[in-house]
Amino acid sequence: MTAVVPVRVGEYAVGGPNPLLWVLGPCVIEGHDFTLRLADHLKGLAARLGLNLVFKASFDKANRTSGKSFRGPGLQEGLKTLDAVRRATGLPVTTDIHECHQAAPAAEVCEVLQVPAFLARQTDLIEACGRTGKVVNVKKGQFMAPWDMRNVVAKLAEVGNRRALLTERGTTFGYGLLVNDLRAIPWMQETAAPVIFDATHSVQKPGALGDRTGGIREMIPVLARAAVAAGCDGLFLETHPDPDAAQSDGPNAVPLDQLPDLIGRCLRVREAVSA
Repeated sequence: MTAVVPVRVGEYAVGGPNPLLWVLGPCVIEGHDFTLRLADHLKGLAARLGLNLVFKASFDKANRTSGKSFRGPGLQEGLKTLDAVRRATGLPVTTDIHECHQAAPAAEVCEVLQVPAFLARQTDLIEACGRTGKVVNVKKGQFMAPWDMRNVVAKLAEVGNRRALLTERGTTFGYGLLVNDLRAIPWMQETAAPVIFDATHSVQKPGALGDRTGGIREMIPVLARAAVAAGCDGLFLETHPDPDAAQSDGPNAVPLDQLPDLIGRCLRVREAVSA
């Protein structure tokens, strides 16, 4: 099998024998102060557990089920909040990019630029992110096979960027349900890129609540542990102090007070499979 080539994310090395990367945060920026408080809490958690942590939050949720859904503060205000998080906590930050013109300003703040799953085949967007020189995390489209992601890695390499991360987040199965084939993790690692597993979006039920996405929150720990056992290089988990009151993707978020136990269990699985 092709060996994963580690990628530098700030002070961290991701991939291969290196510690798991943890991408943690709320789905969307719900407010400046809220985001700073949550980031500070996660920084403390990372310090206690020795985690390599990237803070994530979206400035815009451009693919919401309903046009009336909360989308976030937008590019300018959102980047101000993420920059404040970076300065206050010292954590690297990441956010979703939806349009080419957003890549350069986001790269001034974010160590990692994230391409959403629905946009994983958008060549111009991937190349715009790649040209910034930042780490680019591309989520595998729900409609794509794992081996199709070799073309994503190639697009980034063609613009001189070899700092790709790939994220598995489930595959469309019928209507309103995603399934996970954990063989996708080693298959995508054949590209030599580290592979992150998104355990929270994997439990989505798109549009299940009519004008909102539903989800099966109790399956998050099951999938997270399984992905670590399958050899993923990191975990992506959205979290919120009160998921039922979250303004986006609450049904798929890990309650903040349950996060330490989930992380601990995943770390024990990682230790067992690495022995």
